[in-house]
Amino acid sequence: MKRALSLTLFLLLAIYASAGRASYDIIPLPQEMKVDTTQLFILADGMSITYDASNAESSRIAQFMQEWVKEATGIVLGLTPDNKNAQVKLRLASPTTLKGKKNKKPVAQTEQEKESYTLSVGKDGIMLTAHEPVGLFRAAQTLRKALPVTKGQQAAADGKQAIELPFATISDQPRFAYRGVLLDCARHFFPLDFVKQYIDVMALHGCNQFHWHLSDDQGWRFEVKALPDLAVKGSVREKTVIGPSRMRIYDNVPYGGYYTQDECRELVRYAAERYINVIPEIDMPGHMMSALHVYPNLGCTGGPYAVSPNWGVMRDVLCGGNPETLEFLKTVFGEICDVFPSPYIHIGGDECPKERWQKCPKCQSKIKELGLTDESLVKVEGGDSRGTQDGRSAENKLQSYINQEIEQFLSSRGRSIIGWDEILAGGLTEDAIVMSWRGTKGGVAAAKQKHRVIMSPNVYAYIDHPQLKDYGKQPRTTDSYVVSCSKIYSFEPIVPDELSGQDSDYILGVQANLWAEQVAFPEHALYQLLPRLGAMCEVQWCAPEKKDFDSFKARLPQLKKLYDKMGLVYCNEVE
Repeated sequence: MKRALSLTLFLLLAIYASAGRASYDIIPLPQEMKVDTTQLFILADGMSITYDASNAESSRIAQFMQEWVKEATGIVLGLTPDNKNAQVKLRLASPTTLKGKKNKKPVAQTEQEKESYTLSVGKDGIMLTAHEPVGLFRAAQTLRKALPVTKGQQAAADGKQAIELPFATISDQPRFAYRGVLLDCARHFFPLDFVKQYIDVMALHGCNQFHWHLSDDQGWRFEVKALPDLAVKGSVREKTVIGPSRMRIYDNVPYGGYYTQDECRELVRYAAERYINVIPEIDMPGHMMSALHVYPNLGCTGGPYAVSPNWGVMRDVLCGGNPETLEFLKTVFGEICDVFPSPYIHIGGDECPKERWQKCPKCQSKIKELGLTDESLVKVEGGDSRGTQDGRSAENKLQSYINQEIEQFLSSRGRSIIGWDEILAGGLTEDAIVMSWRGTKGGVAAAKQKHRVIMSPNVYAYIDHPQLKDYGKQPRTTDSYVVSCSKIYSFEPIVPDELSGQDSDYILGVQANLWAEQVAFPEHALYQLLPRLGAMCEVQWCAPEKKDFDSFKARLPQLKKLYDKMGLVYCNEVE
C-alpha cells in the first residue's frame, strides 16, 4: 500500500513542477500540532478554495487566502463557493456542546475560544475549521506562513506550479484575548497607506488590537469637526529638535499632518476586515501642548503656547479647574466615539506634571470645592517614572476627577477607558483598564484591586529602543536601554509569585509600543517593529511552557522570507 502511495506521489510530482515543501514551523507556534512528513498533499494551479457563499466573512477570507497563496508560491487557486469537491475548504462549525450531547445549548466561549481553529491537511486536501470567522482568518494566516516562499510567481515551463504539504492536524487558539501594538502618529505623522501596511503586519502576527496614538504635545492628528482649528493648527509644529532634546538644535522646518474622520473610518473598516480593533488615544490632561496652542484659555497660565518642537514631558497641561476643559474633552471624545466603534477608548493619563495646578487659582479652587486632600505618597517601584509623582495627592485626585468625568461620559456611549498606570495615583473607578508601562508593579497592583490590566512594561515592550547592543549597526533611536528579541521573548505577563488564582484573570493581555520621537519614516518604523513583533506575538499567543527562544530563532528564517516577499524592512540580526 505504501509503495502504491509513493508511486502516486511520484506521478503527481512528474505532472507538476514543485515549488517546494510547506513547513509548519511557524510564528507564533500553534498550541497543538501533529505532522506526518511521510505523506504529502500536492497543492497546484487549477485547484480551488470553497466557502459558505451565504457568509460574507468566509467569502472575504477565501479571497485573502487566494491572494496569499499566489503571493507566496505563484499558485493560482480558483474560488468556488459551496463546492464539496474543492481541494481547500473553509468551514464554520457550531461551538462544542456540553458533554458532546445533541440538542444542548453551546458552551459559552471565551474571547480566545472564539479565535480557535483547526487546520488539517490530508489526502482529500486542506480543511480550515472554526466556530467564528475570526478563527478561519487565523487558520488562513497559519497556512500562509507554512507555505514555501518562492522567488517568482510564474508557472514552470514544464508544468503547473505546485507545492507539497505534509499531512498535518493543527489545533490552536491564543493565550491572551488582548494582543496589541501601538503606533505613535503624533510625534511623526505616517501616511494612511503605511498605517494600513502596519495593520497587515499585525494581522500576520496574530495581533488583534491596534492602539493609535493620535495626539501629543508635538501634534494633533485627529479631525474634530466641531473644533476645526484643532487639527488644522494643532497638527503643525514650526520646527523639530534634531538629536537629543537637551541640545536644542532644530531643523527649522514646519512639520504637520492629520487624519480626516473619513480616513479614520476607512482605517477602522480596513482593520476590521483583518479582525483588528482600532483603539484611538487622545492623551489627557497632560501631553496637550498641541491643543493649548489652539485654545490657550484651556491652560493654567493662558499662554501663549506652541506645538512643542521638543520631546519629553511638558509642564503646561490642561487646567484641571477650568470648566471649559471638560467641555472641550467631551466634544473631542464625543467625535472619537462617532468615528471609532472600539469598545475601548484610551485616555492616556500619563506624565501629567502638577506644577501648574499647584499654583493655579482655578485648580486649587476646584480641589477645595471637591474636598480633595493629600494622602501619603506611595512610590510605584520598577520602570520609568518620568514626569509624575505617584500617590494620592490632592492634585492627583483632581486628575482622577477629570478621568472619572470622562469615563462616565464614555460609559454613556458604551465604552470602557484605558489609561496608562499613572491613573492609579488618585484612585480608579471599577471599570477602568490599566495599561502598565512603568514595569509590571502598576499592573500587579491594579489586578489585585480587580481592575483589568494590559501589560506593556517599557523594558520589555518599548520597541522604539534599540534591538541590538551595537548601536552602530542600526538606525539612531531612543538609546537609554536595549530591548532585544530575547529580552521581549523572556517576558512573562502574569508575574510569577505575585499574581495567582483569580487575580491573574484580570490580565487581558500584552502590548508592544512603537513611539516615534526618533522614528520619522515608514521604513524605520518597520525596522523597529520587525522581527521583534515575532518575539512579542509568541508572548501574546503561546503558553509559557511552549516558548523556547532557540526554537523561535530556528523558525524565524521562514518568516523572514515572507517579510521579503511582502517588501518589509526588518532587522536581520537577532540578539
